[in-house]
This record gives sequence, C-alpha cells and structure tokens, in this order.
Amino acid sequence: MIRSFADPRLVSKTRFARSIPGEYRVGVDLRQLRYFVAVAEEGHVGRAAGRLHMTQPPLSRAIRQLEDELGIRLFHRTAKGVTLTAAGAVLLAEAGALLGHVDRVRDRVTAAAGAATLAIGTLADAAEQVGGELVAHFRARHPHVSVSVHESDLSDPTAGLRAGLVDIAMTRTPFDQTGIGTYVLRSVPVGVVVRDDDPLAGRATVTEADLAGRRWVRLPDGVDGVWKAFWTGGVPDERTPVRRTIQECLQAVMWNATSALAPVDQPLPAGLAVVPLAGHVPSQLVLAWLASGRNPLVSSFVQTAKSAFPGRAS
Repeated sequence: MIRSFADPRLVSKTRFARSIPGEYRVGVDLRQLRYFVAVAEEGHVGRAAGRLHMTQPPLSRAIRQLEDELGIRLFHRTAKGVTLTAAGAVLLAEAGALLGHVDRVRDRVTAAAGAATLAIGTLADAAEQVGGELVAHFRARHPHVSVSVHESDLSDPTAGLRAGLVDIAMTRTPFDQTGIGTYVLRSVPVGVVVRDDDPLAGRATVTEADLAGRRWVRLPDGVDGVWKAFWTGGVPDERTPVRRTIQECLQAVMWNATSALAPVDQPLPAGLAVVPLAGHVPSQLVLAWLASGRNPLVSSFVQTAKSAFPGRAS
C-alpha cells in the first residue's frame, strides 16, 4: 500500500521518504511528481513533454526512475499512449493533493514576506524573442512579485546589469562576462542588414570579402570592446553619427545605404533584408546575472528559464 504523500515525516521542501523493510529508503522529489502528473493527465509521454517544454527521452527516463524508486509499475504502456495502473491512480490523487499543498504553502510564505520586486534588463528586442514563454512560467511561480523592465541601448550589452540597475538581464553575446553568470536561451546566426535594392540582398549568404569597402554603422565610443568588435563589420568613418539603438542602425541602412550586422532573426522594417554572413560566429541570446549575487528571485528566474528552454549550454 502506498503511504500518503502528506506524511508528516517530510524530509525537505523538495524530497520526502518513507520507510520500507530492510533499512532501505525511497526518495521522490517534487519534479518527478509534476512529471508524473503531466503524463497521467495527458495519457501520452510525447504530449506531456510538450506541455512541460522538454524533450521526450528525459521525461521517459524520469518516469522510469520514479517507478524504480517506488518499486511499482505506474503505467500500462501501449502504442497509443499510457494508462494508469491501480497504483498509479492512487499516486495521481496523492500527488495532486501534495502539489496543491506545496503551491499553497509557497503563496502563504510569499505573502508573509511582503511585496517582492525583480528588475529585468533587456537589450533591444531580446525580451520579445523569449519573454512570452518566460513570463507565463515566472508568473505561475511568483504571482505576487512586481517586475520592472529596463531597456538598454547598444552602449551597454549587459542591459544595466553591470551598472547595478537591474537584477537579471536578457541580452545577446558576446560581451565581457567577468563576474557574470549566463544561461543560453538560443543561438542565432549573424547576417548583414542591407536594403532590398542592394546587390547582396538576393544572396543566400555573403562572405567578409563581399563586404569590403562598405560603410558601417558606428557604435557608441567606450562600449564593451568584445561587443563592439563582434557587431562591427568594418572600421566606421569617424564622421559617421553614433547609433545607440537598433532602430537607429536600421534607419541608417534604410536612408543612407549604411551596412550593419544583426542576428538573422532581427525584426526588420519593409525595404530591408538580412543576409547570413558565412563564417561568422553565432550570437547567443542569454540570461545574465551577477555571479556574486544571492537574490533568490534571480535564482528562481534562472530555474524558470532552464525549464522553459532546457538543454542549453551555459
């Protein structure tokens, strides 16, 4: 018989144990239970993996590990999906009660702590690229947290993080990462932005040799050297006006036939095109935070990102 997961012998906020003969203890964590509930409710490992924003193999392994730890078969597996065994049905009821209790405890603790805030820095359109998925997940975890967003220009690739204006940033690499931790959300190839009537506009790719002699946008003086070298396709004319935002750079291409480098997924106004630059190192869309920080909300935000965008190297 499976012991109730509301057992008072709760061993931690994430793990519990029950005694079984032979001085052997079984531990099941809350993540395994959430995985189990998703599979049980979907009746299909693949659909549950999509709901959890993860791939199917690690989810299947987690369910197998749960069954091994409990020593109980939880699902009947067929070509069409999975159905609960009698023991699995009991676990589903118990898991639902436990997870609901955990959520209520978290809400009560958060309310008792008072208002909490998190400042997020963004660079250009970085938040728009991934924010939709992150917002929903983070709000589900922390509905009482007040979030403020600070948008930075091209003079600060850390989007206010290095200056202490924000707690965490969504930005693009590369930049000086001394003292900064990062988690990669997406890797994006780089291309050159040109007008539709530019001879390069119809090309599948271009090379650095194709770009010789072009006029380039000029980024702000004093900007991070790693960042500036990566995003500057050539030496700009000192008489060229400084461009501080993505939109200023795009308008310089539009009106003055200046060239600029950008991620290939950069949203563009009508009349412009981005052509992939062969041999150029991709840029990574990342979360960034101060490595010396101890803000629990930052840690939770990073964990939220890892759940929404699993498997990225950091």
